Amino acid sequence: MQEKDYILASGSAQRKALLAQIGYTPKKICPADIDETCFKDEKPLPYIRRIARQKAEAVYKLNPSENILSADTIIVVGQKIIQKSQSPLEQTNVMNLLSGRTHRVITSVCLIDKNGHISQKTVTTKIMMKHLTKEEIENYVSSNEWVGVAGYKIEGLLGGFVKRIVGSYTGVVGLPLYETRNLLIGAGVR
Repeated sequence: MQEKDYILASGSAQRKALLAQIGYTPKKICPADIDETCFKDEKPLPYIRRIARQKAEAVYKLNPSENILSADTIIVVGQKIIQKSQSPLEQTNVMNLLSGRTHRVITSVCLIDKNGHISQKTVTTKIMMKHLTKEEIENYVSSNEWVGVAGYKIEGLLGGFVKRIVGSYTGVVGLPLYETRNLLIGAGVR
């Protein structure tokens, strides 16, 4: 598949696969290295938009006059942002929190075009999760599918616990394809 004229500011295998699915393989992958710490009292929407933009800006500084695409995804319960678990105990706590509840997955996509113009789209998807048994939680945690991601991977075992999705499935995986494609086309990437 022919590469397109943009740099992906993410090392996510899921994002790369999603882009390839729609024929938008980047010419280069350059993961952004930024501090993703949440500011005190920062709400989820401003946080995710800031992080996606900072990732794009960091890579644009290293690659001026290039199209740069970045994204970031978070899971939110109420106003609480679920961070990447560092241990099986932390992940067990996350699964208990998500069990039987509706939560949101928010992905913000940012594109800086060759002229430095910034465009951004943010997509929120609601996920309704079944009540999880202790055994289901233990099995999920022991699978280690959650390692390296915030909350879970919906394209894995956890997909069997999702009662309903309202919004963008690909946004939950890590990149809402409709919005992303439109951002790239808007920057002249075809």
